[in-house]
Amino acid sequence: MTPSLGELVAWLGRWSAGRGPLYLLLAARVRQLIDEGLLPPGAALPPDRRLAGALSVGRTTVVAAYETLRQEGRLVRRQGSGTRVAPAALTPPGEARVTETSNPMFLHLLEPVDDVLLLSCAAPPSPPPVLAEAYARLVLPADDLGYHPAGLPALRAAVARRYAHRGLPTDPAQILVTTGAQQAIGLLTRLLLAPGDGVLVEAPTYPGALDLFREAAAAPDPVPVGPDGIDVDAAIRVMERHRPALAYVIPRFHNPTGTVLPPLLGRRLVEAAEAYGVPLVDDEVLGDLHFGEADGGAFPGPPPLSAYGTEVIGLGSLSKTVWGGLRIGWVRGPAPLIARLARLKALHDLGSDVPAQLVAARLLDDFDALVRSRVAELRAGHDLLRAELARLLPSWDCPPATGGQTLWVRLPYGDGVSFAQLALRHGVAVLPGSTMDALGGSTRMLRLHFLLPHDTLVAAVRRLAAAWAEYAPEAGARPAGEAAPRPAALNAITV
Repeated sequence: MTPSLGELVAWLGRWSAGRGPLYLLLAARVRQLIDEGLLPPGAALPPDRRLAGALSVGRTTVVAAYETLRQEGRLVRRQGSGTRVAPAALTPPGEARVTETSNPMFLHLLEPVDDVLLLSCAAPPSPPPVLAEAYARLVLPADDLGYHPAGLPALRAAVARRYAHRGLPTDPAQILVTTGAQQAIGLLTRLLLAPGDGVLVEAPTYPGALDLFREAAAAPDPVPVGPDGIDVDAAIRVMERHRPALAYVIPRFHNPTGTVLPPLLGRRLVEAAEAYGVPLVDDEVLGDLHFGEADGGAFPGPPPLSAYGTEVIGLGSLSKTVWGGLRIGWVRGPAPLIARLARLKALHDLGSDVPAQLVAARLLDDFDALVRSRVAELRAGHDLLRAELARLLPSWDCPPATGGQTLWVRLPYGDGVSFAQLALRHGVAVLPGSTMDALGGSTRMLRLHFLLPHDTLVAAVRRLAAAWAEYAPEAGARPAGEAAPRPAALNAITV
């Protein structure tokens, strides 16, 4: 498999965060990708100039890295045919290659712990005290086999009550407990999508969902997101003309743009999906995180799409409101669909962790208080991050969010991928917008989250400002493509 330029840049990860000349650091990471088999024999690598531009380094850095690997026998470079991985160890005939993620949001999590501040993965940085307290009070059932593919009955009932509290009467048979929302999307993908099927997605959207759709060899039908969320007229045209096998949307505090779909548009979207027979998935993971919670009101803003139709498939999770390490998510949908998903889940893991489900059921009993606490933290982080960006990076366009966990920031020029590479060399990881956009747009956008401790957020913006000063032509930065040394000041920044 020959990777695209974007995939290769993502696989390289934090290649430049080590010590030594950049060309040796780059060669070491490409060597690792070859030795691990991610770059198979015969795979073509990007031309020198293209890779240099994407990595925000000089062409000589890429040429020297390629030459180092050529001398080792790992690369073959020929005039007119480019650079390829050497055909020393061909893949055995008939051996299937597994699709692996090139999502930088996930790949950053696989990197060893280092000095890089992660603004790339939006999740609470630590578990709240209430979680440890819930585990301390945990009592395991005396007579229970421990296998519950559809979910522990007590948790299914607690999630159903939560929906009823929101004005959506729900039977526990309509709830499937999953190991996080990512597994929920994965199960729906396996059940509803076949290779070549169309899937309606927003552009941009949550990149973890795009990964799963690509793994299923589905064909994305991207619809742009505007100030009021997904372009519903465009989505209806896609459903009418292409009849996608699935539609995946994030109507409340959209990831990454933060937009909220107005109720009338949400109703139109649901009615169209039901009319055209398109299963509509509403990702509600961020739906509780409304900054208007300060006065204690529950569930402000538009309701979930499930309020407008009985066939909508809702997804929820505790990863954003509680902690990513509590791997509890769920699907709400028609009972026959939930039964099919439970049989599929049984095939994969026989059911999610029972102690975690017991804890989740306890947390849901007083969930409003937990949400209010989380929202207060998020609002403070949001305000601090915007203030620091306005102070140190006033040329960046950074509109406020009304909820969620991220800001959708527009650079005045350049592109997010090459700037993200330079930011890494200043010790901060950001998520380029193009990695979340199946239309190939959002190239000047960055997604930044505001969940880190306040002093860490301040340090992260300071590093971003240093990277931008090097990247920006009017700030006296190098011409595009010229290499820059790793800043000596990086280690002097305390967090």
